[in-house]
Amino acid sequence: MVAGTGLGVERLVPLYSEQAIRRRVEELAAAIRADAGEGEPILVGILKGAFVFLADLLRALGRPARVDFVRVASYGERAESSGRVAITKDVELDLAGQDVVVVEDILDSGLTARVILDHLGHRHPRSLRLCALVDKRARRRVPVEADYVGFQLDRGFIVGYGIDYAERFRHLPAIYTVEGVA
Repeated sequence: MVAGTGLGVERLVPLYSEQAIRRRVEELAAAIRADAGEGEPILVGILKGAFVFLADLLRALGRPARVDFVRVASYGERAESSGRVAITKDVELDLAGQDVVVVEDILDSGLTARVILDHLGHRHPRSLRLCALVDKRARRRVPVEADYVGFQLDRGFIVGYGIDYAERFRHLPAIYTVEGVA
């Protein structure tokens, strides 16, 4: 438990430990390796939340992969998406004919993932897959499925391991539920 967050949050309750995250990242990397065959996939991280997950996933792949990022705006400093997704930083690599894996921290409403997948799909990759560390289906508003999922979570607001609340808590090595936030 982490108390005294200073954001009106009573406490953070451990949900996924460092060890559990490490195990799932290794398993996800193995699945991506199997699907990529001998190819060199391009991992496209969605900033900012996925950067820690992407770094660990890249290391766990244990083989060459290229990395790029997109940045979107939809949450701001709120606990719920605004419903509007704007791409504020686009990929720089040529995705045509490549195996692309979009790396997302949380698949929640599906809005961000759908916008990114549609946007990158117009770049004509050979394959386009989605890898989500946490899949929260309860608030799904747009039909989208991840090809690789670390953890399924029914509900709850989480932080840590790159995932933030008002730009705080990204540094935590595990994932916590935030009590007092829907």
